[in-house]
Amino acid sequence: MALTAQVKDELARLTVDKTSCRKAEVSATLRFAGGLHIISGRIVIEAELDTGVAARRLRTFVSEVYGHTSDVVVVSGGGLRRGTRYVVRVVKDGESLARQTGLLDSRGRPVRGLPPQVVSAGLGEAEAAWRGAFLAHGSLTEPGRSAALEITCPGPEAALALVGAARRLGISAKAREVRGVDRVVIRDGDAIGAMLTRLGAHDAVLVWEERRMRREVRGTANRLANFDDANLRRSARAAVAAGARVERAFEILGEDLPDHLREAGELRLAHKQASLEELGQLADPPLTKDAVAGRIRRLLATADKRASELGIPDTEAGLTADMLDV
Repeated sequence: MALTAQVKDELARLTVDKTSCRKAEVSATLRFAGGLHIISGRIVIEAELDTGVAARRLRTFVSEVYGHTSDVVVVSGGGLRRGTRYVVRVVKDGESLARQTGLLDSRGRPVRGLPPQVVSAGLGEAEAAWRGAFLAHGSLTEPGRSAALEITCPGPEAALALVGAARRLGISAKAREVRGVDRVVIRDGDAIGAMLTRLGAHDAVLVWEERRMRREVRGTANRLANFDDANLRRSARAAVAAGARVERAFEILGEDLPDHLREAGELRLAHKQASLEELGQLADPPLTKDAVAGRIRRLLATADKRASELGIPDTEAGLTADMLDV
């Protein structure tokens, strides 16, 4: 099951006994998923949800908390709207429910954000408002570079109200407009986990954290593998370049060369892609990495000095661009 569907399914089955929290959830669900319509002179409330269990939850809360009956219309997907949609509709006493849930103010005007009784309530009501908003228009993407918990909002006022509710819960959320649509987004992985826990999606949190950890471990392993691979390639190019310089050094110096420098150079030529540490282990007697490096460095410096005196190309004359890219 996709993460978004799993979170919504778990939240829709969460038991909430506190009446004020139920009211806050209903208000947020209707605000983010619904709208007010005037049909034959009467106000009708509609809320469109993408899961049947969320629609049943809304109907139950509307009935038990406010005493209003509602109908459900199932809309099959088609065109750009894939998947079945469930429209919860309150026709009878729609205006009364709109006033009770804060969709209309005392003068009968539509409320653009969340109702005052939700905005100024406690932490439990703030959690309930976020839960209702997520059930209405929330989404959760997989952990990774673009991971986000996002809620599509009916307007900027509702988005700011949701950001304020998150702030009261100690969680940072940002409101932004994307292609004319207002959204509230949480991108930090720890904040997403904290919000899911606050909403009551405990099973989904475990799945989220497991996938997040797996993603981070895989990313770390890939970075280390790439780093090691790049180092190996760099070391190999450096060894090949050193071998080419040693070969030119032997041409410049001929037989006029101390034995210990000649032995180090011959080791380099015999094992062109070996590391300095490996060359030291192959020496007789074994040498340290620094000792091998020092002898090869003196060999090359001696050859370059002789080439300068003779006016001929030095040990770097035969290096290619690939060898120099170390």
